[in-house]
Amino acid sequence: MEGIHAVILAISDFLYQPFIVPLLLFAAGVYFTFLLGIPQIGMLREACKVILEKPKNKEGISSFGALMVSTASRVGTGNIIGVSAAICTGGPGAVFWMWITAILGGSSAFVESTLAQIYKKKSADGSSYGGPTYYMQDALKQRWLGCIFAFLILLTYAVGYNMLAAYNLQSTFAAFKFYDKTTTPMIIGAILTVLFAMIILGGGKRLVKVTALLVPVMGVVYVAVSIIVILLNIGNVPAMFGEIFANAFDFQAIFGGFTGSCIMLGVKRGLYSNEAGMGSAPNAAATADVSHPVKQGLVQMISVFIDTLIICTATALMCLSTGVAHTKEVSGAAYVQNAVQSTLGDFGPIFIAVAMCLFAFTTLIGNYSYCEGCIKFILKSEPSKELLMGFRVFSSILIYVGTVSNAGLVWDLADMCQGLMVVTNVPAILLLGGVAAKCLKDYTKQLEAGKNPHYVAKEAGLKEETDFWN
Repeated sequence: MEGIHAVILAISDFLYQPFIVPLLLFAAGVYFTFLLGIPQIGMLREACKVILEKPKNKEGISSFGALMVSTASRVGTGNIIGVSAAICTGGPGAVFWMWITAILGGSSAFVESTLAQIYKKKSADGSSYGGPTYYMQDALKQRWLGCIFAFLILLTYAVGYNMLAAYNLQSTFAAFKFYDKTTTPMIIGAILTVLFAMIILGGGKRLVKVTALLVPVMGVVYVAVSIIVILLNIGNVPAMFGEIFANAFDFQAIFGGFTGSCIMLGVKRGLYSNEAGMGSAPNAAATADVSHPVKQGLVQMISVFIDTLIICTATALMCLSTGVAHTKEVSGAAYVQNAVQSTLGDFGPIFIAVAMCLFAFTTLIGNYSYCEGCIKFILKSEPSKELLMGFRVFSSILIYVGTVSNAGLVWDLADMCQGLMVVTNVPAILLLGGVAAKCLKDYTKQLEAGKNPHYVAKEAGLKEETDFWN
């Protein structure tokens, strides 16, 4: 296992050189922001409006339903433990760079999800599916690239992210006296594996129902408790923001050790949290039944903001406002639990453990929802029942493996996987950015004419044939 970990770490370290993943993310975010006319500001009101639109067909998945599936994957252990790890390892300045990653990443999320809607495919029952694999195949005419990306989604979500989510969930119980390093992870792993298997063996529609119920509730309660903690420590808030900005712009320290700097940790944990530019959320975006692709692009842009600018920020400010020391030794669940306990007493660690159970479980479900479509893409046909059953069982076993693994392995594996997705997806959406820009122009033109925008591919200047927009 140590040899495998060494290889994973070497690949991850290479991917996160300043000129690879960080440059790709920032460059793409800046380029799309100005290409699209700063949609993070100009289209924010419209984005909030379209979230509540009903699907065209009664049986279709609404924008809100697709938002909940993608948010279930985005909103997870990264919002609690990922933020803690960034602060404890990279310093409070990592929070600022997480904000920048999200703000710029909103435009990348818009482009990739709009493209997923344009090139989505029609199922036999009239529903839709799609994602980056299809715009790589149909728009770029590179099916081989789509197959590589489909494999990377399987590697990232069934293996890397789900193992990490399972590990992070069990780690929150280390704050309690009953925790035993050997037996407790095994017990939690067994319970989590059984619950996860029950959901995924129940079929895909249950995924939407479960996540649509849990995600809004857990998000609102968590943010509310965070605000209470911040208000109870209001006197520390000015110094807290001073610490964030001073550390964020301490360039001598940053460039003296870029790999472990607040910028790099902000990029890594921001990406782990909001996934903007990775090409994951477009798989959920493609299932939405909307009248215009831009609508789902706007909805997914909002999902990035909900994840990082609201929930991650809630964690960061809640912890930093307490003044509890943030050291490498308490990186992870321990820092968050210590911080909340300092203000709310013994209720704090219990609340974080409960929140983590909900966050992590919906993450596991949301992550898995991306996988089966990728198997179908690679095979060019519906996978057999035996293959699907085998994959579902394998994915369930990995949940158990994650809970009993060590922190270094699961974090490095997740970082490597998400980095590989970025270097595959971001160049593709940079090449196709003009398609998304024309689509947005068509949308705003119809809005200005007082219409509820409806997309017709040929009228919007798209040359390729599509399943839905002819």
